Amino acid sequence: MKTMMLSMVAATALMIAGGAMAVDMPKSAKKNGCTNCHKIDKKVVGPSWQAVADKYKGDPSATAKLSTKIVKGGGGVWGAVPMPATPKISDAEVKEIVTFIRGLAK
Repeated sequence: MKTMMLSMVAATALMIAGGAMAVDMPKSAKKNGCTNCHKIDKKVVGPSWQAVADKYKGDPSATAKLSTKIVKGGGGVWGAVPMPATPKISDAEVKEIVTFIRGLAK
């Protein structure tokens, strides 16, 4: 139910203002600097979170993969620029961000 609600919110937000996001990213994403490199609906330094959600849609190991990537960083999946590690992020913050991203899947 919660994932369905997130998906509906994300879909509604995508329709508002010609694709401009009206739904804000989770507070933990701002606090941990994720918004410096990621936007919901367009590539910045890293991929858009919509692209990440679409890539991992239906992947049963996606939550673990994305959680590990947030904490440990990594590279090579989306291009030459590596994603920095965020080792001080709490488990609850990781869960909030991953749940948000996964809720964007179309």
